[in-house]
Amino acid sequence: MKVLVVGGGGREHALVWKIRQSPLVSEVYAAPGNAGIAELAYCVPVDPSNIVELADFADSVRIELTVVGPELPLTLGIVNEFTKRGLTIFGPTKEAAEIEGSKTYAKEFMARRNIPTARFKIATSYEEAVGIIRSGVFDYPLVIKADGLAAGKGTIIAEDEKEAFSTVDVIMRERKFGNAGDRLVIEEFLEGEEASFQVITDGLRVIPLASSKDHKRLYDGDKGPNTGGMGAFSPAVNLDIETNRKVLAEIVYPTIRGLAEEGRPYRGVLYVGLMITKEGPKVLEFNCRFGDPETQVVLPRLESDLVPLLIKAAKGRMEQVSPKWRREAAVCVVLASEGYPGSYNKGLPISGIEEAVEEGAIIFHAGTRKEDGKLVTAGGRVLGVTALGASFPEAIVRAYSAVEKIHFPGVHYRRDIGKKTSPTVF
Repeated sequence: MKVLVVGGGGREHALVWKIRQSPLVSEVYAAPGNAGIAELAYCVPVDPSNIVELADFADSVRIELTVVGPELPLTLGIVNEFTKRGLTIFGPTKEAAEIEGSKTYAKEFMARRNIPTARFKIATSYEEAVGIIRSGVFDYPLVIKADGLAAGKGTIIAEDEKEAFSTVDVIMRERKFGNAGDRLVIEEFLEGEEASFQVITDGLRVIPLASSKDHKRLYDGDKGPNTGGMGAFSPAVNLDIETNRKVLAEIVYPTIRGLAEEGRPYRGVLYVGLMITKEGPKVLEFNCRFGDPETQVVLPRLESDLVPLLIKAAKGRMEQVSPKWRREAAVCVVLASEGYPGSYNKGLPISGIEEAVEEGAIIFHAGTRKEDGKLVTAGGRVLGVTALGASFPEAIVRAYSAVEKIHFPGVHYRRDIGKKTSPTVF
């Protein structure tokens, strides 16, 4: 069968890498892909936001399964467009994807459905936001979120009133995130340990994926600005059997059931960003797609064929599916451009990929391209270096041994990915 993967980052490289291993698959296409993906798939120069052109391409090439990586085409309605044409596609509809596309919708949905999350207020204007901050309803630090999509950078933790006012000004007056900042969610800061919980669902049944945890802050020790993710590890050591049960019973199933009851049946991956607090797991955010860089540690641990699971979920027929997982730890270290998550240079030469692979790592390309036959940087997050091991210490050593082989001017990466894990996890 022919499969199309929409997107061109590290998550999509991991998806292509796993899908390509399926004996059911004869050809893989990616739109637009990247330099690493091009080694495994045919790259098609179509922007992920151009959903009509993507559907035209899938029609013309007779694609039998499309898998959507990034959130933007999902929130624009790519699933609606493909379904209208009778094309099989994995992902939620535009209506269901609003669970990520609008933070205010997600928070109000959780309030209606009694899903545990942080206390919050919604501001629809600059003046309203300032009034909420001044009211003292939340202690510091407090969390300010842009309502719409902001490439993983729209959540800011304000340590004091000055920083809170500055954040509101940047988002609502300076329009740093454009229309995504038309509304704000202002909420209490939750204390605890974060974890990423992903499930595949056909709208009724749910299959949890291996747990994981990402590192969003730019610098070691969880310091600095938020990013799209500087690394991840799997499994998440703070998700024990009882916590998993609570997440499914109190968060995942009520969410899937609630969306269906509100006329937004959900098929695809539901990503739940969690904070494991003293009171139990609470939702930080929902995403309507595979996590990035969590996918780069989850899929290497998946022994089973991914493709049948995606097809069955897309068609609403996910009975009797039970994925098998490797009893190994996985660690992914993200190599980023100097200046990220702010402005950064592109077109810088990359070397050492082959040597890193020899260290036993899997290299997932995120922001790369070929220029005159040579590999160069083309994004903020450039590469994800993933390694497996019988224990976390083993996986960490393998990952960082590979990282040391890779070079490009100004390369930045955290040196503490996975360091807070337990030595043994199985």
